Amino acid sequence: MREDEILVKRRSRMVRTASKAIIIQDSKILVIKKEDEIGPFYILPGGGQEHGENLYENLKRECMEEIGVEVEIDDLIFVRDYVGSNHGFEWDKGFHQLDLMFLCRIKEGQPAPAAGVIPDDGQIGVEWLPVKNLTDYRLYPMSMLPSIMDLESGKKPEKIYLGDVN
Repeated sequence: MREDEILVKRRSRMVRTASKAIIIQDSKILVIKKEDEIGPFYILPGGGQEHGENLYENLKRECMEEIGVEVEIDDLIFVRDYVGSNHGFEWDKGFHQLDLMFLCRIKEGQPAPAAGVIPDDGQIGVEWLPVKNLTDYRLYPMSMLPSIMDLESGKKPEKIYLGDVN
């Protein structure tokens, strides 16, 4: 096996860590908008941790890149695994990511959120979705939607670890 093949194989067995922001304001959640062949879908702002970054540094950088605002980070609220081969998508078969989702607030004095300096791959916008209607949207991971709806009403989630979900 060639050295480059070994490296690709080793990387496909590594777990990528990522931090995500749950920003709820005025009964709406801030999300990144993307689109596929089915139509629009949404994800939380945030992304992969770089070597040498702690999770807070990672999340602050990702929010500036994707939504163009500085955030204040509060509690860790959810943890989820995403093992691509368990979800039927050929394009992410060897992918495994651990998402750490934090409640966040936009720092005072920031501009309105918009696509930042380095938008996420496939990002076509930034939107505020009404929390009470989240089940009307494809916001991933979808299994956390009821818990986010509870958060908005002041109820803490019953469990933090969501499992391997999409």
